[in-house]
Amino acid sequence: MTNTTSLKPLFLALADALNGPIEIEKMGREAFLKHSNEAIVDPTQSTPLAEDIQSVLAAPDAHPACRELAIAPLPWAPPITTDDPAYIEVSKKKALVELIGPAGIVQNNEIRMGVYGISKHVEYGIRTHPAEEVFVMIAGRVDWLMGDETYAEYGPGVRRHHLSMVPHATRTRNSAFMSIYVWTGDVSFEKYDFVGAPARH
Repeated sequence: MTNTTSLKPLFLALADALNGPIEIEKMGREAFLKHSNEAIVDPTQSTPLAEDIQSVLAAPDAHPACRELAIAPLPWAPPITTDDPAYIEVSKKKALVELIGPAGIVQNNEIRMGVYGISKHVEYGIRTHPAEEVFVMIAGRVDWLMGDETYAEYGPGVRRHHLSMVPHATRTRNSAFMSIYVWTGDVSFEKYDFVGAPARH
């Protein structure tokens, strides 16, 4: 019989990080708590994180959940949200695990959530999608812009809340980052649109 590993400690730690007041974050917290006993993985299917992403998990200002994340045997992989060649290329420097969702370790068609990081010196670019989302940064540094903003740097503890179809972009400079993400509403990828690097820097 295949050995399995419970991700309950990780789910509980990530739930603790989702302590903000907005409804989507509350939904994410409740989902982690509700499904923590179902979170089981095959450790032989785990893949390593890029070294620079792994290193920020141990930084002094990283959220305590990063200790669980650093040791969890997760199947890290680049996200596959669109078949756009430019998106596929930039995603080689990204790492994602859908913990709860249509393709998640815990299957759920109503929400899509997990952990997501980017190596340093990457510009993800502008994208839009029907889902409402929140990112909660838990380690490292990342620049975000939304709508007509210019890029600004954020670190652990900061939230980025994007309503449906609001353009937003991400880049890293001298640090990788790690975050928790939650999508609600239309969580399919059918209307996901990747535009590319913004003109504003």
